[in-house]
Amino acid sequence: MDIIFLRGLEVNAVIGIYDWEREIKQTLVFDIEMANDIKRAAETDDISYALDYKTVSERIVEFVEQSEFFLVETLIEELAKVLRQEFSIPWIKIMLNKRGAISRAKDVGIIIERGER
Repeated sequence: MDIIFLRGLEVNAVIGIYDWEREIKQTLVFDIEMANDIKRAAETDDISYALDYKTVSERIVEFVEQSEFFLVETLIEELAKVLRQEFSIPWIKIMLNKRGAISRAKDVGIIIERGER
Protein backbone atom coordinates (compact mmCIF):
# COMPACT_ATOMS: atom_id res chain seq x y z
CA MET A 1 0.00 0.00 0.00
CA ASP A 2 1.17 3.51 -0.78
CA ILE A 3 1.20 6.36 1.73
CA ILE A 4 0.05 9.93 1.17
CA PHE A 5 1.29 12.26 3.91
CA LEU A 6 0.80 15.75 5.31
CA ARG A 7 3.42 17.17 7.68
CA GLY A 8 3.26 20.21 9.92
CA LEU A 9 -0.34 21.19 9.19
CA GLU A 10 -1.13 23.96 11.69
CA VAL A 11 -4.72 24.56 12.77
CA ASN A 12 -6.10 26.86 15.46
CA ALA A 13 -8.79 25.45 17.72
CA VAL A 14 -10.50 25.70 21.07
CA ILE A 15 -9.15 22.70 22.98
CA GLY A 16 -8.47 21.98 26.62
CA ILE A 17 -9.98 21.33 30.01
CA TYR A 18 -9.12 24.58 31.79
CA ASP A 19 -11.39 27.63 31.76
CA TRP A 20 -8.71 29.81 30.16
CA GLU A 21 -8.31 27.26 27.34
CA ARG A 22 -12.00 27.53 26.53
CA GLU A 23 -11.57 31.27 25.86
CA ILE A 24 -8.70 31.12 23.36
CA LYS A 25 -7.61 29.27 20.26
CA GLN A 26 -4.45 27.20 20.43
CA THR A 27 -2.32 26.05 17.53
CA LEU A 28 -2.34 22.30 16.96
CA VAL A 29 0.12 20.70 14.56
CA PHE A 30 -0.80 17.58 12.60
CA ASP A 31 1.33 15.01 10.81
CA ILE A 32 -0.85 12.56 8.92
CA GLU A 33 -0.18 9.42 6.88
CA MET A 34 -2.96 7.84 4.81
CA ALA A 35 -2.91 4.54 2.95
CA ASN A 36 -3.93 4.82 -0.67
CA ASP A 37 -3.26 2.79 -3.79
CA ILE A 38 -1.82 5.33 -6.24
CA LYS A 39 -1.46 2.92 -9.17
CA ARG A 40 -4.56 3.97 -11.15
CA ALA A 41 -3.88 7.67 -10.62
CA ALA A 42 -0.30 7.17 -11.79
CA GLU A 43 -1.37 5.17 -14.85
CA THR A 44 -4.00 7.69 -15.94
CA ASP A 45 -2.45 10.91 -14.65
CA ASP A 46 -5.98 11.77 -13.49
CA ILE A 47 -6.64 13.46 -10.13
CA SER A 48 -10.04 11.80 -9.86
CA TYR A 49 -8.24 8.52 -9.09
CA ALA A 50 -5.98 10.08 -6.46
CA LEU A 51 -6.45 10.95 -2.81
CA ASP A 52 -6.56 14.72 -3.20
CA TYR A 53 -4.40 15.88 -0.30
CA LYS A 54 -5.46 19.51 -0.79
CA THR A 55 -9.10 18.55 -0.24
CA VAL A 56 -8.12 16.37 2.71
CA SER A 57 -6.14 19.20 4.30
CA GLU A 58 -9.02 21.62 3.81
CA ARG A 59 -11.37 19.15 5.53
CA ILE A 60 -8.96 18.76 8.44
CA VAL A 61 -8.76 22.53 8.91
CA GLU A 62 -12.55 22.89 8.70
CA PHE A 63 -13.22 20.07 11.18
CA VAL A 64 -10.59 21.13 13.72
CA GLU A 65 -11.43 24.85 13.58
CA GLN A 66 -15.12 24.11 14.20
CA SER A 67 -14.45 21.65 17.03
CA GLU A 68 -14.49 22.57 20.70
CA PHE A 69 -13.50 19.29 22.35
CA PHE A 70 -12.05 19.24 25.83
CA LEU A 71 -9.57 16.44 25.16
CA VAL A 72 -7.08 15.99 22.33
CA GLU A 73 -7.94 12.30 22.60
CA THR A 74 -11.50 13.03 21.48
CA LEU A 75 -10.41 15.39 18.73
CA ILE A 76 -7.92 12.98 17.17
CA GLU A 77 -10.33 10.02 17.36
CA GLU A 78 -13.18 11.96 15.75
CA LEU A 79 -10.88 13.39 13.07
CA ALA A 80 -9.69 9.90 12.15
CA LYS A 81 -13.31 8.73 11.81
CA VAL A 82 -14.27 11.66 9.59
CA LEU A 83 -11.28 11.29 7.28
CA ARG A 84 -11.61 7.51 6.94
CA GLN A 85 -15.33 7.75 6.18
CA GLU A 86 -15.35 10.76 3.86
CA PHE A 87 -12.26 9.82 1.85
CA SER A 88 -12.48 6.01 2.00
CA ILE A 89 -9.09 5.76 3.69
CA PRO A 90 -8.42 2.16 4.79
CA TRP A 91 -5.60 3.09 7.21
CA ILE A 92 -4.58 6.37 8.79
CA LYS A 93 -1.91 7.49 11.22
CA ILE A 94 -2.33 10.88 12.87
CA MET A 95 0.08 12.71 15.13
CA LEU A 96 -1.47 15.64 16.98
CA ASN A 97 1.02 17.99 18.63
CA LYS A 98 -0.25 20.47 21.22
CA ARG A 99 2.91 22.53 21.49
CA GLY A 100 3.33 24.41 24.72
CA ALA A 101 0.87 22.28 26.70
CA ILE A 102 3.64 21.49 29.17
CA SER A 103 5.95 24.37 30.03
CA ARG A 104 9.19 22.38 30.05
CA ALA A 105 8.45 20.34 26.94
CA LYS A 106 8.69 21.60 23.37
CA ASP A 107 6.16 19.08 22.06
CA VAL A 108 3.38 16.99 23.57
CA GLY A 109 0.61 15.07 21.88
CA ILE A 110 -0.83 11.82 20.67
CA ILE A 111 -0.23 9.43 17.81
CA ILE A 112 -2.96 7.03 16.68
CA GLU A 113 -3.35 4.50 13.90
CA ARG A 114 -6.76 3.33 12.72
CA GLY A 115 -7.72 0.75 10.12
CA GLU A 116 -5.59 -1.73 8.23
CA ARG A 117 -2.79 -1.13 5.80
